[in-house]
Amino acid sequence: MRSRSDVLETAVLGLLNESPLHGYELRKRLNLVLGSFRALSYGTLYPALKSLVARGLIATAESEPSPSARKAKPGIPGRTTKPKPLGRRRVVYELTHEGKEHLQTVLASAGPAAWEDDNFDVRFALFAQTDAETRLRVLEGRRTRLTERLEAYRESTAHPRSRLDEYALELRRFGLEKVEREVRWLDGLISTERGRAAAQNRPSSQEQPKKEPG
Repeated sequence: MRSRSDVLETAVLGLLNESPLHGYELRKRLNLVLGSFRALSYGTLYPALKSLVARGLIATAESEPSPSARKAKPGIPGRTTKPKPLGRRRVVYELTHEGKEHLQTVLASAGPAAWEDDNFDVRFALFAQTDAETRLRVLEGRRTRLTERLEAYRESTAHPRSRLDEYALELRRFGLEKVEREVRWLDGLISTERGRAAAQNRPSSQEQPKKEPG
């Protein structure tokens, strides 16, 4: 199982692969796109960024202040005013060549680590950057994992309930319904991916028989 820091690093690399971002923008994108990181704090993000920079997977650059920040306000005649700074430069993070290679290696993997709860959310959010075969393998692996979980829930409901109160039973029912919904969702995604693969492998047009010269 991958650690939460590894999952966060994959998310950061995936977003920076789309475009360079400064820290505030990056944190907003993480909170918006990746639901599992809604509570992400600067205290969590910036150590991860520092580690990625040290490993050469991302690089930093300073962005120019916006035109509105650079524009100086007119002074008052006869009054001496202290000049104000022309805007603050912000640090922008961008993916390096090594970072792109590392990200592609991670996105090409479809083993059990890709099926875990937190990691699957991130991998699914980056499916647009993942090849079709790997997408299908990850979806099928996730479905297998949830099917095993579903069987465990069903086995537990077959046991005598005398020791469970109504709230424990309700929590068990909720967990069962949640897994069932996700399995149905995955079934639809898998069907769509397989349909796309079949369409890509299907000849675009039938070859017309050649006419013999008359």
